[in-house]
Amino acid sequence: MTKTIGVLVGSLREGSYNKLAAETFISLLPEGFEGKLIEIGDLPLYNEDLDVEGKVPEAWTRFRHELNAVDGVYFFTPEYNRSMPATIKNALDVGSRPYGQSAWDGKPALVVSVSVGAVSGFGANHHLRQSLVFLNVPTLQQPEAYIGNVTNLLEDGAFKQDTKDFFQMITDKYIEFFNRFA
Repeated sequence: MTKTIGVLVGSLREGSYNKLAAETFISLLPEGFEGKLIEIGDLPLYNEDLDVEGKVPEAWTRFRHELNAVDGVYFFTPEYNRSMPATIKNALDVGSRPYGQSAWDGKPALVVSVSVGAVSGFGANHHLRQSLVFLNVPTLQQPEAYIGNVTNLLEDGAFKQDTKDFFQMITDKYIEFFNRFA
């Protein structure tokens, strides 16, 4: 039976390096696994007043169903002001509610931060991990996936082979990690 990895990209920018990295990681999944991009840019900000019958935004319902249907999760995050973007934090909040019905619970995760800068999204990566601990999302600790100076890793709009090899090593370690929970 094929296992599905839900893929969330925190950057909404057309031409996002995080989305390019996400698509590259999806292409590296082994047989028996598939990646599914899950849209988070259309989620209204979480407001508990809306999380009652008759008021729940359709985008929240769609997102929760898609998240419930996946077996694991990849997060791709840029760094905004030394933290994760609001899109990812909002997705965490929407997916964890209503109380007691978290769609995140127990899903093995990978956090990848992609940045044009040398710091490689370190702050965003770790702030996201902090929230995942509370949500009971076991997260691959090693190898760490900080992809800095991303523009130097591209050639003709795609990642260079040595970078893809690094991504493959991370993917392989994630699959080993994932299989411990199967």
